[in-house]
Amino acid sequence: MRLAGKRIGVAMTGSFCTIPEVLPELEKLVHEGADVYPILSEKVATQNTRFGKAADIICAIERITGKEPILTIAEVEPLGPAKVLDALIIAPCTGNTLAKLASGITDGPVLMAAKSTMRNLRPVIIGISTNDGLSANAKNLGAILNTKHIYVIPFTQDAPFVKPRSLISDMQLIIDTLIAALEGKQLQPILVDRKS
Repeated sequence: MRLAGKRIGVAMTGSFCTIPEVLPELEKLVHEGADVYPILSEKVATQNTRFGKAADIICAIERITGKEPILTIAEVEPLGPAKVLDALIIAPCTGNTLAKLASGITDGPVLMAAKSTMRNLRPVIIGISTNDGLSANAKNLGAILNTKHIYVIPFTQDAPFVKPRSLISDMQLIIDTLIAALEGKQLQPILVDRKS
């Protein structure tokens, strides 16, 4: 129970193919004693894709956490002033969300949760999943890596010969990254070997 008594926000954005990798890690967070506050982007909460239905994702999250996901800026905003969260995990974090976070844009519940968490000098942990991490979003990744109170779940090229600019975090390292971040440390190495 390494996370007993810790209140952890887990925010998901629209890298729909990665959500199935994050859900088992959500269960592990709960098993480790974390009180998990789920937060969904509008896209995750409303769009059905070939990777699953929005309603099924919401049901799975409610079953795992025992909480209804937070879905709006108005619902998430009070988390900051009340200092509810000890840390926030954004996983998967799309390139779009990464770019907005690096630019200080707050236009949805996930980004508001990040802003609310950082205002309290508490860690935000990013699990990237983007096809342009080594191209258009490389500058944003660089900015995030150099931002105080933001930590990244170690990542790799997920398909270097088919999608050579694509990056994805190893979602199985969510808990280890979180525990390090709660101690003010970045889990190392940041670059990990590609899964076979």
